[in-house]
Order: sequence, then structure tokens, then C-alpha cells
Amino acid sequence: MTLNCVVVDDSAIQRLSIVKLIKSHPNLNLVGQYSNAMETKNGLNDHQVDLIFLDIEMPELTGFELVDILDYKPQIIVVTGKTDYAFKAFNYDATDYLQKPISVGRFNIAVNKALEQHKLKVEDFDTEGESIMIKSEHKKHKVFIKDIKWIEALGDYIKLVVEGDSFVILSTMKDFEKKLPEDKFLRIHKSYIVNLDKIERYSSKTVEIGESKIPLSRNQKTQLVEALKVLEA
Repeated sequence: MTLNCVVVDDSAIQRLSIVKLIKSHPNLNLVGQYSNAMETKNGLNDHQVDLIFLDIEMPELTGFELVDILDYKPQIIVVTGKTDYAFKAFNYDATDYLQKPISVGRFNIAVNKALEQHKLKVEDFDTEGESIMIKSEHKKHKVFIKDIKWIEALGDYIKLVVEGDSFVILSTMKDFEKKLPEDKFLRIHKSYIVNLDKIERYSSKTVEIGESKIPLSRNQKTQLVEALKVLEA
């Protein structure tokens, strides 16, 4: 198993030290190195990245602010010289936290954590899309695709509503939407994605799932009607 990774640090010397560690690790493939947040965001448009080694204190945007603006969320290993960011890194669901200077042994421990998480993701999001693993309130949960009712945007988080339960997850709508079967789910509003199989009724303004009424954007109604026709065919 190989993880595609990038290094983000405004210090050329620090980038070089991490790059050397990456190149010496058999399970890592370096696809880029960047000195600031915007350069990173633009670079990630050209590469599918599994892991970011991320410095926090950078000019213009911090490492955490970079994570906030990414369209999808790779695993993050925070690399910094200060311990102050450890708790915040945990809240950002970072895979690990490395304090500079980094030893080879500690680096390998962090990479092994990333490999284990990637393995779980691959195993639990199967090719049929039957289930996915999510992390909510620091716990992992297995969710069956067929049980998802809808997904709601909540700022930097999303709310995943399933049969009999709901979970708040650190993710963007765009990133989570990629994990769902396109023929079963539709974004009917900027803040809502629904499971087409769960829709009971709809009007010009809302979609009804059970007792819940979900907003329907005017420009999405035609797409909804077409999607439901395909589903019933």
C-alpha cells in the first residue's frame, strides 16, 4: 500500500527534512511540496493526495485555515515546533501530531497510523458502496448506504441522518458526496443531499422524508423529477 503525500511548510529547510523522511519510507510517494496554503490548494487540483504533512504557522493562511478551504480532506499529519496546536489538531481530526525536530522513529509511527486509517477506509467503503466508515465525536461508526436519509451542511461539518440516528462529521458536502452512489443520491439544495429511495412526496419547494420536510431549490426540481423517473424505470 502506498500513500500519495505532499509537504506544506514555509521553511525550505523544514520541507527538505520531511522530504528526506518521506523518500526513505517504502509506503510513501511524494507528489508535491509547497510553501504556503494557496499554493497547496492550487496544487491539489492536479493531484489526488492521501496525506498532507502540514505546518501550522505560515504567512497569509495557517495550516488549519488551509484545511478549512480544501474541497476534500486527505489525512493530515500536523508538523510544528509548538505544542500549543496539539488540541486543535485533535479537533481537526488529524491523524497524528509531530513536533519538530522529528525523529525517524516518531515519523514512522505517524505514517503507520495513516496507513492503518487508509486501509480501514478502503476496506469499509467497498466497490458496491454498501457501507462507509465515518468518524463522529471521536468514535468510528459503520453506516450502511441504504440507511442514509439525507445529509445536511453545518458550516465546517455535515449532519448525516440515518434510520434511527444521526451523526455530525467534519467534512464538506462536496467531499462526502463523492462517497455516495450518484444514481441513489441527489443534491437538491446547497445545504442538502437526499437519498432518492427515501423520498415519499415532493412539492415545488420541499421534499418529504417521513415527517421531515427538506428544502428543494427551484433550479433542482427538474433534476429531481428526472432522477426519480430513472430510479422507477
